[in-house]
Amino acid sequence: MLFCMRAVDIIRKKRDGGELDGEELRFLIRGCLDGSIPEYQVAAWLMAVYFQGMSDRETGELTRQMIDSGERIDLAGIPGPFVDKHSTGGVGDKVSLILAPLVACFGIKVPMMSGRSLGHTGGTLDKLEAIPGYRIARDPGEFRRILTKTGYAMTGQSERIVPADRVLYALRDVTATVESIPLITASILSKKFAEGAESLVFDVKCGDGAFMKTLAEAEELAESLARTGKKLGRKIVAVITDMNEPLGRMVGNFLEAEESALCLRGDTKGREDLMEVTLRLSAWMLVAGGKAKSPEEGIDRCRTMLEGGEPYRRFLANIEAQGGDPEAFERGIGTLRAPVRRTLRATKNGWIQRIEAYKTGLASVALGAGRNKTTDSVYPYVGILFFRKYGEPVQKDEPVLELYAETEKAADDALSLLQEAVHIGPSLDKKSPREESEGTGSTVSGMRGSERNGSTPRKSLILKEIVAL
Repeated sequence: MLFCMRAVDIIRKKRDGGELDGEELRFLIRGCLDGSIPEYQVAAWLMAVYFQGMSDRETGELTRQMIDSGERIDLAGIPGPFVDKHSTGGVGDKVSLILAPLVACFGIKVPMMSGRSLGHTGGTLDKLEAIPGYRIARDPGEFRRILTKTGYAMTGQSERIVPADRVLYALRDVTATVESIPLITASILSKKFAEGAESLVFDVKCGDGAFMKTLAEAEELAESLARTGKKLGRKIVAVITDMNEPLGRMVGNFLEAEESALCLRGDTKGREDLMEVTLRLSAWMLVAGGKAKSPEEGIDRCRTMLEGGEPYRRFLANIEAQGGDPEAFERGIGTLRAPVRRTLRATKNGWIQRIEAYKTGLASVALGAGRNKTTDSVYPYVGILFFRKYGEPVQKDEPVLELYAETEKAADDALSLLQEAVHIGPSLDKKSPREESEGTGSTVSGMRGSERNGSTPRKSLILKEIVAL
């Protein structure tokens, strides 16, 4: 019984490789929140989990206890299905801004709880708040109203939803236990299930600009998300995508909202990488929501929907519903830029062999588009615009990119990083990191691994898919 339990016994059991049961995990989570278990003991348990791992049953039970630690968003009475998408974080990753209005056009409700930028990766909420007047849904009632009106709604994690995650993550951050796959899994799934999603599509980033640097690491996380989600009764698809180079041609908060609008308006030339990932994830959401029988059918339906223009109109409707000014946003496209500009020009004739995602992300942080710590402010109109991307020819002195900054120092610091990030060579003979990291489909017990079609372009960003529907 709970009153007989001691934190030290639970720590010892996990330290020695034992499997914790639901009562023990409930005791830990409650004690973590009410202060009856001191932080040093919670930290010791986190380190034991980091080294010993958790079984699938334990991870599922931890997720359930974290969900139960706070309120859930009640979507009762709103017709579904409810399908959400989550990315593990990348550079230039504005997929959610395109995907949400697109998928909502098919009658699927997209309740999206997103995060803010931290480190070299961008945050969806910061991109949305760069739109004039845009306000993240502040309470469950507002979230329900917007979701009902536009088919999708954007919010952040409140203090009342999964409070255990905020406490545990703060401790993980200072105890070097962030990288634990079971803890990452429970953190992600608890927030997504608390928002009301019935099915989830995960974009697990892999490569230089991702938290998971190798395909093996990304696959381990993807499989854990799929297995745990399935044990909790949810439909899960985990798509591993390449993040060795920034997605699209714009990095920065307003710039990425702008590029999302351009894609929704049909201006996708030169943005094939961004659209490949967006369409694949959107297609799986249609499959999970019962609106397509296969991802291939889903992609075809999404392309047709985009051609009709409804997703862009829904995007503008969501801006208005969340307090924004659609007309001011449209007027700002192509014009809302920070005042200090720098241009990086090619030093020789050749081809763009690589643009490093990680250094590009660091440059965006130097500009003020991201954060080194949660208390840092961000600037909405700073960022980077790429004129040339991987695989494209370039002439000496031709502009490769332009950056926008609030200060001369920020511009100089970012330009220095971008000079290191851009690689120009005489040919494309050398294998890129993207090609080297590619894999084939995988199989997880009880699930279906999806092989890439033989006609898929060699440099496809879709590396693996793990399906648990």
